Amino acid sequence: MARIFLDDIRELSVAERLRLVEEIWETISSNPAALPVTEEQRQELDRRVKLHNEDPDAVSPWSEVRSRLTQDE
Repeated sequence: MARIFLDDIRELSVAERLRLVEEIWETISSNPAALPVTEEQRQELDRRVKLHNEDPDAVSPWSEVRSRLTQDE
């Protein structure tokens, strides 16, 4: 495994760090069975799905959120 230094990560721009997080998450989420979920987390997920189903327009697409987060760079 490659050695990762936090000081190097801190030197990245916010946009670069977001891309890094996305890439890391993709390697984790590609195997959902490896992510244990507690009963409390399952209930929270169910609550959020219910809220979304009740008002699906009350969200922002990731592309818009990412744009807002990185617009200052």
